[in-house]
Amino acid sequence: MDCHRSHPLGSRPALELADIVRATGDAYRDSHQITLQQDRVLRAITTCRTAAMGGHRAQCDQCGAVTISYCSCRNRHCPKCQTLAKQRWLERQCADLLDIDYWHLVFTLPHSLNALAQGNPRVLYRLLFSAAAQTLQEFGRNPRWLGGELGITMVLHTWGQRLDQHIHVHAVVTGGALGGDGERWIPAKPGFLFPVRALSRVFRGKYLDALAKAHQDGELRFGGSTAPLTDTAAFHDFLVGLKAKDWIAYAKAPFAGAAQVLAYLGRYTHRVAIANHRLVSFEDGEVRFRWRDYAHGNKNKVMTLEAEEFLRRFLLHTLPPGFVRIRHYGLLGNRCRHKNLTRCRALLDQPEPETSPPESVEAMMLRLTGNDIQRCPVCRQGRLRVILVLAPILTSPPNPKATGPPG
Repeated sequence: MDCHRSHPLGSRPALELADIVRATGDAYRDSHQITLQQDRVLRAITTCRTAAMGGHRAQCDQCGAVTISYCSCRNRHCPKCQTLAKQRWLERQCADLLDIDYWHLVFTLPHSLNALAQGNPRVLYRLLFSAAAQTLQEFGRNPRWLGGELGITMVLHTWGQRLDQHIHVHAVVTGGALGGDGERWIPAKPGFLFPVRALSRVFRGKYLDALAKAHQDGELRFGGSTAPLTDTAAFHDFLVGLKAKDWIAYAKAPFAGAAQVLAYLGRYTHRVAIANHRLVSFEDGEVRFRWRDYAHGNKNKVMTLEAEEFLRRFLLHTLPPGFVRIRHYGLLGNRCRHKNLTRCRALLDQPEPETSPPESVEAMMLRLTGNDIQRCPVCRQGRLRVILVLAPILTSPPNPKATGPPG
């Protein structure tokens, strides 16, 4: 596990999500039905970098000062645990980037699917990935547009700036394709990849066809506001209503080369629903947090929610156990990735990436934060040496009221 000093100098925010969960989590569990996975997330956030996780005691080899560092929970929903995971992932992606333009596309589910997604997150998120990927691959293989195989990386986000449900995938797509014969690289037209209105319609059709099949195969669970959809006729009418909507798929300005792609991926891949730096205050049972209003000129605003509603919204974004939220398709599919990229580089006359050993945690933290985690925080001269490993402290068992799926 990654370990960190319990209170690194100058690095702990005044307010953390863990503070809110510690103060209100038990009451929320008592008054709401939560899943086992949601319970695990709350427990991980509250115990992260505390004695409950274990850690180690270190002593300075110069002044003799003793410090204690506690281990991180490494839960992917925890706002304190994403930096190292993100950097390790980015290191691996460096070898998979071509020195070409890339496009950023977003595929969004209509909000009328939100209630169904709450009861069936694994199914609806899986269908989102597959429908978006199939749509892009179909357009990429069409000779009218490119006539070859794209490289696609997708990241699932389920939230909007106000912590409400806004289920969408971000797709980073190569600005060109490997020809079907493997003998040529086909670049996209400058400033254009695919027609987004046509992209939206095909995406909608593929998703609704797959959703209808999931219903037919008995993959979906219903309850509460979605209970009437158990009936086949009612579900058909529901699909008809969804088909009448304009689904959102749009393209953003292309990235000019690998460096811009990495910078973008670094911002998006390991985000959690809300970061600690967005929290403003927690007083009198109310949470205030910053959000950006994209609909009105990207204005920065502050929202106030009752703590109960804040936790409810946060838990909406708990991913099913083991669900993969970053996926690769086409040229970047796991089975043929190395072979495909080697061929693309040969056609583009680009060198193979240099290989280097993974960066140590200490070197990475120094590069990212300027903080030497092995330097003594007291005398600022000596080096910290581990003198005792601290075992985790057993905490209370999981909430007995927590249930299994949704998942």
